[in-house]
Formats: sequence, structure tokens, C-alpha cells
Amino acid sequence: MKSTLARWFDSDVGYSFRTSPMAMLAAAIALVCLFCSIFAGWVAPHNPFDLATLELSDARLPPAWSAEGSSKYLLGTDDQGRDILSALIYGARISLIVGIASVVLSVVVGVALGLLAGFRGGWIDAMLMRLCDVMLSFPAILVALLIAGVGRALFPHAHESLAFGVLILSISLTGWVQYARTVRGSTLVERNKEYVQAARVTGVSPLRIMRKHVLPNVMGPVLVLATIQVATAIITEATLSFLGVGAPPTSPSLGTLIRIGNDYLFSGEWWITVFPSAMLVLIALSVNLLGDWLRDALNPRLR
Repeated sequence: MKSTLARWFDSDVGYSFRTSPMAMLAAAIALVCLFCSIFAGWVAPHNPFDLATLELSDARLPPAWSAEGSSKYLLGTDDQGRDILSALIYGARISLIVGIASVVLSVVVGVALGLLAGFRGGWIDAMLMRLCDVMLSFPAILVALLIAGVGRALFPHAHESLAFGVLILSISLTGWVQYARTVRGSTLVERNKEYVQAARVTGVSPLRIMRKHVLPNVMGPVLVLATIQVATAIITEATLSFLGVGAPPTSPSLGTLIRIGNDYLFSGEWWITVFPSAMLVLIALSVNLLGDWLRDALNPRLR
């Protein structure tokens, strides 16, 4: 009996993945970044956030291939003597956690509300869609900036977990709208099909119809949208951290590292901001390429 992975490789989506070098390269980059982020404690050569190991005498060292560089720090150090390579690995972990968690929360809320609005219709549909219209009238980054800033102001000495929770909530507050509208449109089509009518005639409860029959048939666009939105959420988190209302200073993400390096960009220490920026672009680009491939792979008209 074939394993689940082997059956996936033999499917149409698996064949599309095997025959797309760009998708395979993007998946390899994303997996490497994810692996290094999860196992940062073993992969990173140093712990950049352990104050006991920092040496201010090593601050602002250039990359190892430069004349003044040190082989101990491959990509150089920042203003506090932290290893840039290790800071990238730890910072990417924070960015990925916040990005993925905010997208998961947005998917859960958006899919549930979109499914309810499309299947029930009536005043519930009207009320939820007007709520979506209101949320879409505000810029996402402005809402996230407001919520994150208010959260930091109300809980200035809160634990890091609460700070990350506020950050995830601020990004998810507007992210669920796109999923709700997408699922609602697909549900309006699915609810009038024969298999739904047959389930209603046989006495199946509406909740079971939505969960067992309609939901699996509307998840295709959601998966594509979620893949692309991961990159958007990571960039939003980096923007908030760059503005100083994102990740806590004790656990800086890629956005915080870029903000720190920006202060030294014009003084010649380019590596402090260039490498975190390149890491952010690499992660976002790989995720976007995977989203584009998944969109084409799940489109039957392109097969």
C-alpha cells in the first residue's frame, strides 16, 4: 500500500510540482528557512540574545570575507556585538511564527463566517458582508498599527507571549475578511448543487452539511489565498516591528533587525540591515512563488 506522500506525488498536483523547477526551488528555500527557524538553538552558531555571551568589543564587525572581518562571525555583527547570521535565524523564527499563526487565525475566523453567511443567507449574510465592507475601508497596516500600539501602551510590561498575542491579533483583525468573502462566494454556488439538496432531503442537519459536504469543496481557493497571505503577514509583522510596535526588543524579529541596521546604513555598516532585508525578501518570495504554483496546480482549466 502506498504511503500518503507517495500518493500525493502520483496525483495531478504532485505531477505539477515535480515538473515545476521554480516550485521545487521555492519549496526547498522555504523548508530550509523553516527548518533553521524551528531548530535555531542547534543550527545557529551563537545565541545572539544571550547577554552573557555578547562582547561589545566585537560590535559592528564586517562579514568574514572582509579585511577587518572575523571568521567567528560569518555575516558580521551588529551594534551590540550580536552575530548577524544567528540573529537572522532567530529573527526568522519569530517572523514565521507570527506570520503563520496570524494566517491560521484569519483562516479559522474567515472560513467559519464566510461559510455561515453563504449557507444561511438572509440577514446573517447581509450583516457579515457589511462588516467585511467596514473592515475593508480601513488600511490593514493602519489597523494593525493601531491595535499593536494600543496593546503595547496598555501592557507596557507584559510578558512576551502576551505581546506576541497582541501582534498576531492585530494582523488577523483585517486578514479574515478576504477568506470570508472568498468562502461566501463559493458557498453560494455549492449550496444549490444536487449533493447538498440530497443531504437536506435525507434529514442531515445544516451544521453537518456545512462541515462535511460544503467545506471540503470550498477549501481550494482558501489554501491558495492562505499560502500567499503568509508572505503578506510576515511583511506586515516586519513593518510593525520596523515602526517599533511589533515584536518585543528582547526577541527581535527581522523587522526589528532591519530597523536597527537602518541607523548604521549611511555610516558604512551596510551588512547590519542588508542581510536581514535579504532574508525577509527571500522568505516572502519563496512563499509567494509557492502560492502562485498552488493556484495554477489547483486550477483545472490549466491542466
